[in-house]
Amino acid sequence: MKSNNKLKIVNDPVYGFITIPNELIFDLIEHPYFQRLRRISQMGMSYLVYPGAHHTRFHHALGAMFLMQKAVQTLTFKGVEISSQEEEALCIAILLHDIGHGPFSHAMENSIVDNVDHEYISLLFMQELNANFNNRLTLAIQIFKNEYPRKFLHQLISSQLDMDRLDYLRRDSFYTGVAEGNINSQRLIAMLNVRADKLVVEEKGVYSVEKFLIARRFMYWQVYLHKTGIVAEQLLVRLLQRAKELTGSGVSLPASDSLRYFMKNQISKADFSKETLKKFAKLDDYDIISAMKAWENVDDFVLQHMSKMLLNRDLLKIKMKNEPFPKRKIKEKMEQLKSKYGISTKEASYFVFEGEISNQAYSMEKETINLLTKSGKIVDVASANDQLNLEALSKTVVKYYLCFPKSIY
Repeated sequence: MKSNNKLKIVNDPVYGFITIPNELIFDLIEHPYFQRLRRISQMGMSYLVYPGAHHTRFHHALGAMFLMQKAVQTLTFKGVEISSQEEEALCIAILLHDIGHGPFSHAMENSIVDNVDHEYISLLFMQELNANFNNRLTLAIQIFKNEYPRKFLHQLISSQLDMDRLDYLRRDSFYTGVAEGNINSQRLIAMLNVRADKLVVEEKGVYSVEKFLIARRFMYWQVYLHKTGIVAEQLLVRLLQRAKELTGSGVSLPASDSLRYFMKNQISKADFSKETLKKFAKLDDYDIISAMKAWENVDDFVLQHMSKMLLNRDLLKIKMKNEPFPKRKIKEKMEQLKSKYGISTKEASYFVFEGEISNQAYSMEKETINLLTKSGKIVDVASANDQLNLEALSKTVVKYYLCFPKSIY
């Protein structure tokens, strides 16, 4: 059936009304590749920690596009020339920047595909859509890949102060109820400018940038790296790895066609053909949840127990320290689990494991956040602030964790 193509507004709980600017962007949003994002959780398994965190990549993409529209308005008002073609390309690029995310956002990248990140798949989707829309996405792809001469346009999409971060911090704060992450996105955008083809923040916006960086640090420790969320995501990654391992050894597991395809095949970047992309486009959170409900009853200790753990939020115990756990401690937990359930070392390793997490709010090595002083000089924001030592936020903090079943606590 053919639907009427008309310009629309969307009522967003964070920003209010979002206007879809033209028919091309409307058609991209209507496309099945983009509509799939309604079925991809923005925050993976974080809803097991924060019950309100059920928002999707679809929400986030529209929010980031809204902020991009505001950024273009701000910059053009300040005399920065941005053509209508460049504006459209910016909106398309930010709208599609996360279109390559798999089920529960990051879990699939570490389990049933071989080092294929979502940015790579996003680009494949954009190239496929470009072919479908008579090459009208060419400029958006150039900006997305940082191949366009005007480099500040790419910074609006991907940098330490881009529209992606400005949306997800505020949106995730809203849906989790973690007030510490509630940044003033539009105040930050109002302070943006361009000098020497670089995105800069006017000096009077320095405290807004400071708040943004502190909020980012809080959100990582309190939300994105919350220990229960880490356990849940690690369990999901291992669940999918086990399913792939069993499928590879000839076990037939109940799964959707798309999920079965990725369980049966070794998929690296070189293997991501158009056919693979079509299979991926059919894969979402619901495939994984349906599979877990079926795998609760399979004759495999690991798959059965992990499915039950995730579905019923009966997760592993996690301990965190500032230094790695002694190997003897890990071995001791493994032996306890093997003895209690009569399982192999291989099976026990799915339930007893260690790892590390790191948090860096601001990188002084990467492309920095540039501050435009009143005298017209461009400086790194970390060296310009007189109230707070932002260099402290650039230090990478590493923590180590050990996960094991509560039954052997």
